Amino acid sequence: MPRIANLYFKTAIIFLILGIAIGLHMSIAGDHSATGAHAHANLLGWVTMAIFGGYHALNPQKAARRLAMVQYAVYTFGVAVLIPSLYLMLSGNAAMEPIVAISSLIAFAGVLLFAVIIFSSGEPAVTTATSAAR
Repeated sequence: MPRIANLYFKTAIIFLILGIAIGLHMSIAGDHSATGAHAHANLLGWVTMAIFGGYHALNPQKAARRLAMVQYAVYTFGVAVLIPSLYLMLSGNAAMEPIVAISSLIAFAGVLLFAVIIFSSGEPAVTTATSAAR
């Protein structure tokens, strides 16, 4: 399995644990005001990252490109900042709103980079002498 796919699966499971922890905390406390953070942890963290990892596992040529690691870093940073700042904002800390907005844009940039990966050619970025001779 490509390294990037493994990173995505490991990061996804961390976000699943975080999402479940947020859900448990809300349930025990009887305060569901942070439902949005819970949903974002599970959907942007667990589900989307697992899908990204699966795509890279099935497309090792694209997973080997530098863009795949750049996309992982951008998206993961955006989501990792978004979830706790959203949790704090939904829990009453209005000062977190600009951080939520900026981290949302960073995560969106990561999604756009993933779209570039998907729509790019499946050919390796560097051609070898034998493939150039064909």
